[in-house]
Amino acid sequence: MGHEVWEVGDAYEAYVGRWSRPVAHQFVAWLAVPAGRSWLDVGCGPGALTTAALTTGPARVTGVDRSWGFLSDARTRSGGPLTGFAAGDARALPAPDGRFDVVVSGLALNFVPEPRRAVAEFARVTAPGGVAATYVWDYGDGMAMMRHFWDAAGALDPMATSFDEGRRFSMCAPGPLTELWAGAGFGAVRTRSIEVPTVFADFADYWQPFLGGQGAAPGYVQSLTGRQRAALRDLLRSRLPTGPDGAIRLTARAWAVRGMR
Repeated sequence: MGHEVWEVGDAYEAYVGRWSRPVAHQFVAWLAVPAGRSWLDVGCGPGALTTAALTTGPARVTGVDRSWGFLSDARTRSGGPLTGFAAGDARALPAPDGRFDVVVSGLALNFVPEPRRAVAEFARVTAPGGVAATYVWDYGDGMAMMRHFWDAAGALDPMATSFDEGRRFSMCAPGPLTELWAGAGFGAVRTRSIEVPTVFADFADYWQPFLGGQGAAPGYVQSLTGRQRAALRDLLRSRLPTGPDGAIRLTARAWAVRGMR
């Protein structure tokens, strides 16, 4: 669709970025990496995982992303003496073999056209005895804000299902992630789910980010006519679980995988 080339930090933040930070902190806690290690954050985006990695007392955290806009945001939000950022592709990382103690990637691997090639690169740049890990949204049924959206969109427009991340990103599940890691030669491969609350103050708080144009669902909304957009908005409003205070309390689940080099 052309709307999944993430570039604009503010649009990403309003849509899913605000929910990515608590997931990043739970993920880093799960890794339990000792202080003084060197980290590489692949597909660092605006810096949620980079910032979480800094809480471990690392020797250094390097962020790599294809988007100059995201790299600028990451420098602003988490830049400092322990961080460095570089433009690069997950399939050809700008780093020598065995350079990092910890290689991580948050909410990005499913957007890489050749994930196997990317994970092979993770293995290449991970030091012997080091850890490589990633997490991705459970688009199938664990990312409630998107599941409600695509179910409503599909009810109005059968063509909408072709854009649904739950259908397109089959790798976002424990089995495929385990196979990717084992296939790259990692040992002691483990997976886990990470679930966080996503509470919207009201329907406007839920709906407004879908008007930002960046991401599959916002891109789909942007492609609609005004009448189609209003119909989707009204159907969603009628379907979402709204509390007496107007708040919409949902949850978001990510799947994480880790392995040793």
